[in-house]
Amino acid sequence: MRVPRRTVPGRVPRRAPRRGPRRRTRERLAADAALFAVAAAFALPLLWLLLSSLDTDADLRVRVPGNPALDNFSAVWTDEITFTPMLNSLVLCGGATALTVVCAVLAAYPLSRYRSRLTRPYLLTVLFTTCLPITAVMVPVYGLFVQVDLIDTVYGTALFLATAQLPFAIWLMKNFMDGVPRVLEEAAWTDGASMPQTLWRVVLPLMGPGVTVVTIYTFIMLWGNFFVPFMLLLSPDRLPASVSIFTFFGNYGSVVYGELAAFSILYSTPVLLLYVVIAQRLGGGFALGGAVKG
Repeated sequence: MRVPRRTVPGRVPRRAPRRGPRRRTRERLAADAALFAVAAAFALPLLWLLLSSLDTDADLRVRVPGNPALDNFSAVWTDEITFTPMLNSLVLCGGATALTVVCAVLAAYPLSRYRSRLTRPYLLTVLFTTCLPITAVMVPVYGLFVQVDLIDTVYGTALFLATAQLPFAIWLMKNFMDGVPRVLEEAAWTDGASMPQTLWRVVLPLMGPGVTVVTIYTFIMLWGNFFVPFMLLLSPDRLPASVSIFTFFGNYGSVVYGELAAFSILYSTPVLLLYVVIAQRLGGGFALGGAVKG
């Protein structure tokens, strides 16, 4: 039963003030201006990158080149500057990414499916390892690599990169694996499937978008890693592109901005292609609704 509101005789009840159209317009304009400022902060460096790659006299100013040319691309389009470092990066980051994803799947499966008192402390410990700065562990890692004869080896560097990226990959993979209903695995076990077969044929196909996200994230983080290959790889012919880009910075603060911009565009191409090729899997979702019916 609704109780009538008590009013004082002779007093008109107050109403909440309404926002006028001018105030709403000002708020909308302020929000649009803030979004435009954020977009400009991201777009301005990209605009400089594109314009400087076509300018033979490029500097730190954002300007349209007077005579656009592809001379900067021709200068860096060599085996020594581009092709060999890019191939080294693909081998190094691709191998480390594959190893990281495989180990993350194998580690996330028991953490997602088996309940234990040690699961949460273990996950927190794993997450804590991601808080350690890479510069704090490079000195003992360098000494260890020298003792075990892994210094200046591509597979040793890929192993350390995979180890450094594995903790966060385990967290991501476990969260995606938690979304797969366990009843599907129980049905597969009833049909006689083993646990590895269930993981390979039931769980992984259903969490394909999650594996894709972990793969892209891991590859991007490894692709831009400069410090680890710089410390563990000594031979110039084994350096990845993330380290060889340092050669564009000359002595006494001189920088070849045009060639640096052209090389940066070529350097970012593999990551963009990887995202474009498998981006269609990211929008599909898990689509588990029909799998649990019946």
